[in-house]
Parts: sequence; C-alpha cells; structure tokens
Amino acid sequence: MGVPERITEVTALLAEVLAPRAPLTVIVDGGDPGAAAAFASRLAAAFPASSRAWNIDAVLGLTGPGAGGFDSALNVLEPATDQVLVYLRGGPRNRFTAGDGERRAQVVIDHRDPDWPVIRHVHPSLADPDRWYLSESRAFFAARAASWDVKFGDDLPAYAKAVQQAGVRPGDVAIDVGCGTGRALPALAGAVGPTGRVVGLDFTPDMLTEASRAGRDSAATLIVADARRLPMAGHSVDVVFAAGLINHLPDPAAGLTELARVTRHGGRLALFHPIGRAALATRHGRTLRPDEALSEVRLAPLLAAAGWLLTDYEDGEDRFLALATRH
Repeated sequence: MGVPERITEVTALLAEVLAPRAPLTVIVDGGDPGAAAAFASRLAAAFPASSRAWNIDAVLGLTGPGAGGFDSALNVLEPATDQVLVYLRGGPRNRFTAGDGERRAQVVIDHRDPDWPVIRHVHPSLADPDRWYLSESRAFFAARAASWDVKFGDDLPAYAKAVQQAGVRPGDVAIDVGCGTGRALPALAGAVGPTGRVVGLDFTPDMLTEASRAGRDSAATLIVADARRLPMAGHSVDVVFAAGLINHLPDPAAGLTELARVTRHGGRLALFHPIGRAALATRHGRTLRPDEALSEVRLAPLLAAAGWLLTDYEDGEDRFLALATRH
C-alpha cells in the first residue's frame, strides 16, 4: 500500500468515527515539528462537505517544566463533549521531552514513520475496538514483519530463559499468544518435548509468514487468531506465553480473562518482554506511568479479577517477566 493510501485510510476512518459528533473541535498535537499541522490538514480534508461544522486545530506545544523542553499542550487540556484530542506519537525529531500528552488523548496515532501512520488507540466512547483494532494493528505489524528478526534477533536467549522460568513441563500444551515471528516457539517446543504440543497464534499473517521462513513452523502449529477471541476450547492449555501482548490490547482486563478461559486450573501464564518497562518507555519517547496495566500495583489486581494469581514479578533494565497461576 502506498503512502497516500495509508494516510487516506487512517483519516477516513477517523472522519467516519467522528462525523456523528459534529459540531466538534478536533485538536491534534505531538509528532515531529510540523507533523500536527500536516495531519490536521489531511484530517480536515477527509470530512465530507456536508459535515463542515468542524474546527481542526494543530497545537504547537508548550514549554515543558523542568528541563525546558516542550510538553504536549494536551497535558493542560481536559477532554470535553465538544472536543476530541488527537495525539501523534513522535518520530526521531520529536520535540517533546517532558510530559505524556497521549494520556489525555482520546485518539493516539503512531506517527514515528509519517509515511505509515497507524491508529493505536481510540477511546471506547468514540468507537468500539472492533471497528479499528484489528485492521490498524495488522497495518502496524505487517509493515515491520520482514525486518523484525533483523532488528530484534539477538533477543532469542532472553526468550529461552523466560520459557525455562515459566515452568513448562514435558507433555504440556503450550500456546504463544501474539507470537510474532515465533522467537519463543523453539524453546517452548524443547520444553514440552515430543509428547507435548505448541501453538503459535498471531493476528498478523505477515508475522507468521516470517516465522515459517525462519523454520519455526517446525516447532509449533501456527494459527492466525485474535488474542481477544482465541480458537481454543476452555481449560485446554497448560501454559500461556505472551511476549509484548498486553500493552497492545485495547482492553487488558478482557485479554487476561480470555487467556484464563483457555487455561486449565493450575496452569501457568508468563507475561514477558525482553527489556524492562522503563527502558521500553524511553525507547518509545514516553513517560512511564504507575497506572499502566503492567505496573505491579495494577497488574496484580487485574490478574486476580481475571482468575490468575501473580506469583513472580520482575521489571529490570534488561527484561520484564510476570508469572501467574490459574486459580
């Protein structure tokens, strides 16, 4: 898909979601210098002529506290019934060094690559996740699938160590939910042995194509599937491995409940990422918040409500690993 088509796809979807709410002010902020104005212009053009009761603003940001950098103007704006806040996650020249403007935004756009903008969040009051989540997330990962292992291939030992600590036993049925290119699959297959079974599930076909190209389809059955609606019978799985999954789900609580549905009582869950939360936030140019789903103070009650008991929690510089047992 070419650049104009992807931008048109994103702005057309947003215009469709927002059109019933006119008259409305849409405020766009974030991104590299000039990005908000350019995106606001494209978004304004996406509304039909019959919906011209619109005001599309690009905000240039405010002087941030402390370090003297720029902070998103969205930090001082509260959502209101007559306005929608749109935040662009910035690229390499992102001027925002303080604050976390996307926290208050109802719409978040990944804009690190302006040629490939992707909707990463839409508040449920504006649109049901089924309207945008799968198509936009697939667009995000499909564009990165071919280079994923080139960029992150040195993480394989970290995956193997996490699988070892997840308590996988010979004969287990283990699933890797959001398996991507399948970096955990060989280790899982080795742990369950010839009497066990491994299934890798991901909603982006391009990722599974790369997993097959790397030969990891020999270690597991690969299935295109949405983590929110797993094609597995209830209580049929011994171990769930999920690397980098929860932060990508529109509703982490519902996602953890679905993982619990397919897991046998006494089964294990491993939530993993090959770098810690703070390092990942820095990589993405954002501020780490205590109310995020994977913070220890929030994750434990989320797991408990979904039917899990958190047994181990590690959030260091070089990895994140949370282990839980199914009630």
